[in-house]
Amino acid sequence: MSDFVVSVIPTDPRWQPAPEAADACADLLRALLYPEEPDPEVEIGWYDRVAIVHPHENLQHVTCPRCGREISDWFDGLAEEAEERQGLTELEATVPCCGARIPLTGLRHDWPCGFARFEIAAWNPERQPLSGADLTALGEALGHAVRQIEAHI
Repeated sequence: MSDFVVSVIPTDPRWQPAPEAADACADLLRALLYPEEPDPEVEIGWYDRVAIVHPHENLQHVTCPRCGREISDWFDGLAEEAEERQGLTELEATVPCCGARIPLTGLRHDWPCGFARFEIAAWNPERQPLSGADLTALGEALGHAVRQIEAHI
């Protein structure tokens, strides 16, 4: 059986909230995504290093913003290495296609991918995706603008 996960992450990959704000944001996410579920699976994740918040099966292609070539295999290797090392130490890399040094946040993904030191993950929500108004409210609860990453695992 596969799972669907909606992750809410700060727009700044290195930013982390206060614990109280994280709890308030998680409570709001539960209310938004599980209106009928009494005990939904929502996890708050804190990371010492920047993690790749990956859309998994939703992601089909990653391309270089400089030359436009596909670098999906390279990105998959980067994601595996980041997971083994428990995160990324820097948010720039030299891409194999044209040798350019680029910010990882500038890669072109055909399905949104993110980078974060903080994440709230909602497993198999009753509804999706989050609307712009939902994301604004979640950002206000958290104290920082947020975005969503939808993963199919």
